[in-house]
Amino acid sequence: MGLIGGMAKTAAVVGTATATRNAVNPRQAEKNAQAYTQAMNTANAQMVPPAQPQAAPQPQQDTITQLERLGALKAQGLITEEEYAAQKAKLLG
Repeated sequence: MGLIGGMAKTAAVVGTATATRNAVNPRQAEKNAQAYTQAMNTANAQMVPPAQPQAAPQPQQDTITQLERLGALKAQGLITEEEYAAQKAKLLG
């Protein structure tokens, strides 16, 4: 086997390796993309959304609600006029 035979053999090996690499790379890239997508979907599914802060009740509405409750308690006879007046004064400041 001479110099030309050795070069031909080397060319055949290099050509085969190149062809194999070119065939494997797109398949491997596709597998990597699928694995990445699956990992991201799993991570997103496991994430707990942050809790939405609840708006604090407006002080005026809260005061009105409490006054209405006091009025209902007084109307039902569960508290006296004096207790109602004291609580009302406390709420209104």
